[in-house]
Amino acid sequence: MKCLVVVAHPVPESLCHTLARAAADTLRSGGHEVEIEDLCRTSFPPSLTFSERQSYYVHPFDASAIQPQVERLLAAEALVLAFPTWWFGFPAVLKGWFDRVWAPGIAYDHASDLGPITPRLHNLRRTLAITSLGSPWWVDRLVLRRPVRRVLKTAILGACAPACRLEMLSLYEAEDLAARQVDAFCSRVRATLAKWS
Repeated sequence: MKCLVVVAHPVPESLCHTLARAAADTLRSGGHEVEIEDLCRTSFPPSLTFSERQSYYVHPFDASAIQPQVERLLAAEALVLAFPTWWFGFPAVLKGWFDRVWAPGIAYDHASDLGPITPRLHNLRRTLAITSLGSPWWVDRLVLRRPVRRVLKTAILGACAPACRLEMLSLYEAEDLAARQVDAFCSRVRATLAKWS
């Protein structure tokens, strides 16, 4: 498959980058074609531009400033997202990537009456979200009911790529991990991606 690995962390030596490298290496070893989208390294601007917002409901959407990112998304059959969960949400740069790249005419089409949108990402078959959280598992799962997973599954993939299968691996209490815990989680990432075909 053509796989797009999107990394959203400003520190190259971070846990998220380590997990993204493990994912990319596993995919390449499995014979997949891998593109890396390192949003912070390329200083991807997360805010919609004036022209992008002005064209949001007028065909065509102005994707001129993000055409390389659009092309990589449209080519992808599989997506790996590696990011920290901050305040139980996406980092700003990843949220901005969704805002700007998953746009009308690219990831979906608006209905003529502004009703339900029509998905366009029919090529996208699999997504793995790999995230780290400072909180313990029970806060994310029991108190907040996994908000990042719900948004990804229902609002983003559900609306734009409904046939895409979502898997999510969350590493909790990530601010105080031993090397063996990181290695064990990397093994989970590798085992999950080794099953992709």
